[in-house]
Amino acid sequence: MGSLELECLTVRGAPRDLGRGQGEAFRERIRAFVAMRIDAADKYMAERGKRDGLEALQKAGRQSALVHREWDSVGYDEHLGIAEGADVDPLELFTVTNMTDMRDVVLLGASSGPPLTKTSPEGCTSVLVPGARTRDGHTLAGQTWDLNPEDLEYVVAVERRPVEGPSTWAIVCTGCLTIMGMNDAGVAVGTTNIKTYGAEPGVGYLGILHRAIRETTADGASKVVRTAPHAGAHTYWMADRERLVEWEASPTSQFMRDASEAPIVRSNHCLASVHVAIEGEVPSASSHRRFERASALVNAGPMDLDALKALFSDRSDGVDSISRYPEDNQGTATNAVLIAEPAARRAWACRGPAERGAWVELRFDAR
Repeated sequence: MGSLELECLTVRGAPRDLGRGQGEAFRERIRAFVAMRIDAADKYMAERGKRDGLEALQKAGRQSALVHREWDSVGYDEHLGIAEGADVDPLELFTVTNMTDMRDVVLLGASSGPPLTKTSPEGCTSVLVPGARTRDGHTLAGQTWDLNPEDLEYVVAVERRPVEGPSTWAIVCTGCLTIMGMNDAGVAVGTTNIKTYGAEPGVGYLGILHRAIRETTADGASKVVRTAPHAGAHTYWMADRERLVEWEASPTSQFMRDASEAPIVRSNHCLASVHVAIEGEVPSASSHRRFERASALVNAGPMDLDALKALFSDRSDGVDSISRYPEDNQGTATNAVLIAEPAARRAWACRGPAERGAWVELRFDAR
């Protein structure tokens, strides 16, 4: 068993109460997370020649927070509760928790342009497996969540038991809404990062996922992604007992793939031609290698929980592998892994790489 433990927190009540519960429980870690992310953003902008980058980032955050508040007042109210509980500025918290999108708004706001010369190594690997390709006939979905190695210290699992709507489990960094997770209706959601031009003030990916995880079907979650006012480009996946859908989405275009018959794999480069034409960075070698490796592994035979854990643990390609380590010195690492079985309303998660984290089963017990 891995040595990295995943701390779990349960919060209850109305949206503001849910947020305050997280904010109060993780107050010191949220404050440290905000400071760490601000420092990381400042360095990121400086490396890309943006001298006023931090100021521009904060402006993008302020503008985007207004869009989020109008689009999903319930989710934004929970965000405000987190900020209140942690005693941090809500706009600063919004900016750093949605940093991936806010950076793109600053650097990739033009409608098109050449790929940035400074390529980011960041990125996740996701897999959707239809029931016809699993050992027990049940759909499976999961992903690694890879970003800044420093984020590992802040990864937790939050169970939300709201007054209205489905209960949810979400893997987050302290202070965040939803990054990946599942609800008690058996709807799971997740994301990987891509970069395109055309970024603009809008709803960050955490807010979109947080709204999608409150839906009771994959089709409902799919509609949320399709119609959201996106700030930046990401891929989003959603799964229930019957449907597996992925969206490659940007502020200007949304492209859907359906995994009803064959598995879908995703890393961090665009596949839709409309997005390839405006891709913001040259895709990394890691993105291509992880895509190829995961595709080969998921198509090698019937999948189950153990097979997916093994896939997400794969180190066959060294520093370009699916499982990414801080000591690879690539500027990114696997901070968490999630696997969901919607038909059983169960999910499993670990903090850190799949082979280093202690796996926890996330259940929805009878209330």
